[in-house]
Amino acid sequence: MKGIIFTELLEMVESQFGVAVVDQIIQPDSLESKGVFTAVGTYPYLDFLTILQHLSQKTGITIPELENAFGQYLAGSFTKLYSSLFKEFSSTFDLMIHLDSYIHQEVMKLYPDAELPSFDVIERRATELEMIYRSHRKMFPFAEGLMKATANYYQEQIQLVVLENNFDGAEIRFKLVNN
Repeated sequence: MKGIIFTELLEMVESQFGVAVVDQIIQPDSLESKGVFTAVGTYPYLDFLTILQHLSQKTGITIPELENAFGQYLAGSFTKLYSSLFKEFSSTFDLMIHLDSYIHQEVMKLYPDAELPSFDVIERRATELEMIYRSHRKMFPFAEGLMKATANYYQEQIQLVVLENNFDGAEIRFKLVNN
């Protein structure tokens, strides 16, 4: 995983739980990276999961809830870091439709070794967008958090409905409903 994910996760933990919790969840003996992260580095996905497990144990918050919260936090950071990109789109649906064909292509230019999920558009209607999320990392709660924060950015009331969950979370068919 790209280092920006780790550095942003640790910033979120520090801002919400304090620096002492960051120190407690970064246990070098349990991390391949030894707990040293830079935004431009690449680190094992297992380190990300281990940090979330430690944070879950420390806070009592489930890993899916932590992933979702982190997705919302990261989207907030992205709207500041990449504001010009977000301004290219007029709505959550517009951004989501271009996620794989444009946004992820731009990410791959910056990080050619990035392993990104895919989002395939199944059907778009006036107030609904049906898609399929695919990722071997099974981080749909994280993606859901990103989508929630994106809707907040565009000042939209979006409801996410899971229609089908296949392969233990590696493929999820869902729809976004604009209320």
